[in-house]
Formats: sequence, structure tokens, C-alpha cells
Amino acid sequence: MEIDTLTIAGALDQFACGDLSAVELCQACLDRIAEIDTAGPTLRAVLELNPDALTDAEACDRARRSGAPVPPLNGIPIFVKDSIDTTGHMMTTAGSIAMIGNYAPRDAVVVARLRQAGAVVLGKTNMTEWSYMRSARTCSGWSSRGGQIRNPHVLDRTPSGSSGGSAVAVATSMCLGALGAEVDGSVVRPSSANGIVGIKPTVGLVSRTGVMPVAAPQDTVGPMARTVADVARLLTVLAGPDPEDPATMVDATPQAPDFTTFLVDGALKGARIGVARDLMGTHEGVDKVIDDAIDTLRDLGAEIVDPAIGAWTPFFGEAETELCLYGFKDGINRYLAAHPKSPMKSLADVIAFNRANADRTLQYFPQDLFERAEAKGGLNDEAYLKAKEECRRMSRTDGIDKVLATHRLDAIVAPTDGTPPWAIDLLVGDHIVGGCSAPPAMAGYPHVTVPAGKCHGLPVALSFFGPAWQDGKLLGYAYAFEQATHARPVPAFKPTVA
Repeated sequence: MEIDTLTIAGALDQFACGDLSAVELCQACLDRIAEIDTAGPTLRAVLELNPDALTDAEACDRARRSGAPVPPLNGIPIFVKDSIDTTGHMMTTAGSIAMIGNYAPRDAVVVARLRQAGAVVLGKTNMTEWSYMRSARTCSGWSSRGGQIRNPHVLDRTPSGSSGGSAVAVATSMCLGALGAEVDGSVVRPSSANGIVGIKPTVGLVSRTGVMPVAAPQDTVGPMARTVADVARLLTVLAGPDPEDPATMVDATPQAPDFTTFLVDGALKGARIGVARDLMGTHEGVDKVIDDAIDTLRDLGAEIVDPAIGAWTPFFGEAETELCLYGFKDGINRYLAAHPKSPMKSLADVIAFNRANADRTLQYFPQDLFERAEAKGGLNDEAYLKAKEECRRMSRTDGIDKVLATHRLDAIVAPTDGTPPWAIDLLVGDHIVGGCSAPPAMAGYPHVTVPAGKCHGLPVALSFFGPAWQDGKLLGYAYAFEQATHARPVPAFKPTVA
């Protein structure tokens, strides 16, 4: 078994012909975790393993031997970000020691759908604590519970976040897929930094019930895997309405298709693709990789519009920050109230816990965003409603919608991150420069990232984003590019760039 190159489709084929069992694959993943995450380079991507994983895998093998039809992900090992509820003796803590003991009363809807599809939940992945919402000076991939995640390509470089553990687990073949969650960049940026494929779906395509929230207009769960086809398979299982999540029940929500049907080699022929040139220019090495990728899109039959300029907003601009502060306070208080086993009952409790345990929680970063969020009012405040409207205006009316209409585009491309993954810096925090996560995140529109090449041994990724509900079309474009380039880098575990 070549686990580094094994895809979901490949594993299912081997299961069907008897060359591989779910137990064997699950054990191979557990061995891999012990070898490189717990020991070896000590990546710290995994927070907690599911003690029932092998038992669940055995049940998958029995189901297959019975001769009855098996579900579409039967026996496939999947990791879940630590902000997504799971039952089965696993906690949900958002990486915070304040939340140790928070055993959810039920699976998040997305986890329930994975289990119904036969997936084996391997455990929970480490993440940027509280999804970046504790401090404006956070270091991606650090949490008080799990420590600092490391990038497997170059170990002193950021894994990015906040779904960094999920991305690292996928990149290093500790699993065949993982769930991340994003408010702005938390699926696509770590996917880019670790050289894998990720999609931030249209908000409303995938349920958020049972997921720790940040800002409802932007929150979504997204699958991460090593290939576009694997991401499409996962999204097909995850997508669909949820009566408990109003965003999935709006009149505009289309019936979720089988996303693998969009994966054809000629998907880019005749597609009008705009280049967000104003989201480039922060690093010459990244720009070179993306310019080469644009040439490939042209060779594959796309009509390239370069430049396609928009009124793009900066990462975490003032209006988006306000939206997140209000949304986080409201959302996390509602989440905690719905979890009877949570040791924290409110954001105020978490703030007090951190103050009382500063030597373990505040040794690197303050909790300034927590304190600013706690000072906010409710979601009926004029300031929140104004910020929400401003985010939509900048990202939709004066942003993506305007560019798409002006140039008659099917999609927009840009580098997912403006620079290669930066050095981990626990004293100063992140060094995020450029990138394109904010416009589609604030608009609630789909965003796919796919490996495009390397710069100094570090992954560089190409992003496709466009209008709402065009997730399948974007996956098709990414698939055509992926099949033409096969640019996914293999982790080298180098100690440093130098």
C-alpha cells in the first residue's frame, strides 16, 4: 500500500477487490501518526485520536463482506477539526485548555453525514486556538492544548490556519481527507501552505450545526484532501439542507449535485477566467508560479482576461473585524449554552479562565479580541448591521459581482497566499501579506485552492473563486488544471529553508 499516493477512489477500489481492508488502512494511518506526528518531526497536527477508530473500521469491513450495498465512503479515514463536534469519547475544544471536558451531546451534522457515508473518524486535529479570535497577534497553528503545528515541507514554517492540523494531516497521509472550517481563509490558506486541495463552499451549501461559530454570514465547513476528485467526493457527502441551519434552507439553495460529475479534463475550454492582478505583487517567486499557472489555463482553452481589477478588501479589514467580534460573542455564547458538559458557559468565563491560567494560556499572546468581543452588544446593534452590510457591499456589489459582470467572467484566479509560508514566530505572531481569501469569504462565495508549484521548496497554490453555487464549476476548473500540472508537492520535512 502506497499511502502517500492513495486516493479515496483508489482505496475504495482496493477494498472492493480485496487487496486492502478498512482495518489495514486505518492501522496504516495510525502508524503514520505515531511515526511523524507523535514522534519523528513531531508535527503536532493531531490533538486526539478516536479510541473507536479500529472498531469502526472493522464494522466497515463486515458490511462489505456481507454483500449488501455499502455507503460511498465506507472505510475511508477522515480527520475532523477541533472546532467541529464529535461524539465517541472525543472532545471539542477549539484547541483551548479552557474547554477540556467539552464532550458534545451529538455529532455535528457534517460529521453525522460522514459517518452515514461510512467514513471512519480518526480523531480531532489541532488548530489555531479559537479560530484566530483570541488575539490580533496570533501565531497560526498554535493552541494552548496542542502546541505549535509545524509545516511538513519546511518545519520552521507556518502550517497556516486556523485549520492547520487538518491540512498537515492530509498532506502527510495521516488520513485520506479532513474537515476544516473557515470564516476567512481558514480552509484555503492552510491547504495552500501545505500543498493540498481545499474548498470553502458557498455559505449555505454545507451545514454549520454543531460547529463553533465565528461570524454566521461567512462561517462554513470545507473538505480538504490531496486531490480535487477526493475533495469533490467529500463535498458530495457533506452538502445538503439542514433545518437547524437557516442558511442551508433559503429559496436560492439549489439541490446539491454529485460534484464528481464536474471533473472533466476539458472543463476550462471556453471559460472566461479573470486574473486578480491587484491581489498579486507581494512576492516575485509566488507571482512567477501563478503566471506560469495562468499560461497553463490559457493552454487548456481558457479565455484569460488580465487584469480583472476589483475593489478588493484587505485581509481582516475594519468592517470584517467588527462583523467577527459581534458574531463571535453571540455565536460562542449560544454554542456554549447548548453544550451541558462544557466547563465554560460564556465568553466571559473563557476570559476569566485565561486570566487565572495565564502561565498556560497567555504566555505568547494576549486575549485582546476576546475582550473587544465581550464589550460588544447584540446582533441588532446598528454597528453590527452596518458592518454586515458594508462587508457584503465591498465583497459582492463593488467586488466580485462587479468584476464578473464587467468582464463577463466565469471565475477569477489569484494566488491563494501572497507569499510562501512564513517562519513561525511565537513572539511576534503571523506575517500574513497578500492573498485572496477575504473577497470570497466576505461574499459567502465558493473558493477552491489547488497546488500550482513551489517557491524555495514551499508550496504555492492557485485559487479559483466566483459566484454563489458555482462550487462544482470551480472544482471542474481546478481539476483540469491539476490533471495538466500534477503540481502537488510531497512533504520533505526540511528543518529550514536555508
